[in-house]
Amino acid sequence: MRIAIIGQQAFGKSVLEAFLARGDDVAGVFCAPEKPGARPDPLRLAAEELGLQVFQLPNLKSPAAESALRSLDVDLAVMAYVLQFAPQSFVNIPKHGTIQYHPSLLPLYRGPSSINWPIIKGDTETGLTIFRPTDGLDEGPVILQKTVAIGSEDTLGKVYFDHLFPRGVEAMLEAADRVLAGGHTESEQDEAIASYEGWCREAEARINWSSHLDHVHNLIRGCDPAPGAWTTVLGHKVKLFGSKKHPVRRFGDVAGKPGEIVAIGEQAVEIAVQGGRVEIASVRTDAGKKMSAAAFAKAHGLKPGAPFESEEVEDLAAATG
Repeated sequence: MRIAIIGQQAFGKSVLEAFLARGDDVAGVFCAPEKPGARPDPLRLAAEELGLQVFQLPNLKSPAAESALRSLDVDLAVMAYVLQFAPQSFVNIPKHGTIQYHPSLLPLYRGPSSINWPIIKGDTETGLTIFRPTDGLDEGPVILQKTVAIGSEDTLGKVYFDHLFPRGVEAMLEAADRVLAGGHTESEQDEAIASYEGWCREAEARINWSSHLDHVHNLIRGCDPAPGAWTTVLGHKVKLFGSKKHPVRRFGDVAGKPGEIVAIGEQAVEIAVQGGRVEIASVRTDAGKKMSAAAFAKAHGLKPGAPFESEEVEDLAAATG
């Protein structure tokens, strides 16, 4: 088939490579322009190295975008990790239209941080959807879906890189084949169960140590590796990773007040929360230094019985070397 790839970053690059590897004709690649100082887009670099036509347009709503896609005369456009809005006047240009990837089981978790939120909310499964893009955000008819289990200690990184990424690439190939063969179905999304979640960023990733163990644990793993669930220690932001939970089984197991350090091991630190203790394996300081949670605690004189979160300012860079 003759296709256009619209996307960016590693996922877009892998989708491009997958179509090329099986002999499809990629007529052109559309990438969003990189912001000043940003790392080069892997999809753009790969396309240029292969000698493909690359279009970096400020938006996909312009006559220039429509003219570029129309000039390629493709069977299908494939949207692989696209943050630019693509209007119907653009996506309907290819002979068989356009298909788009979204890393959730639509209509659940529409929006930009759809991988983070199912983990943060404690869901036991998520998935991916290939659908027809419409002018509504992630609202188009569904072509296919794949379900992915979420383990009790799975992080954002594991769910995405081990499951949603590779299975998403495979699903784009499968959906493209179905569409061109004409044997696919398109199912309207059920608006009665639809949900939208915005970005999971700094404000959403701050830890409340008075929250229940499940909430704290899920927030940390749902933000691991990005954006990183965080707290303040000695007045500086510290991001926490590698969470494990230790529930209270009986009243006598309660070890401390919420937010209080209850144990410091060789690598990890355990902190009391409602319903048990959360174990933290590693941290990253606001200076960008990553280390074991135990090494961090010892470097700052943090001991069992002391609050982990504190507002008193100290020079963390000097203390951590």
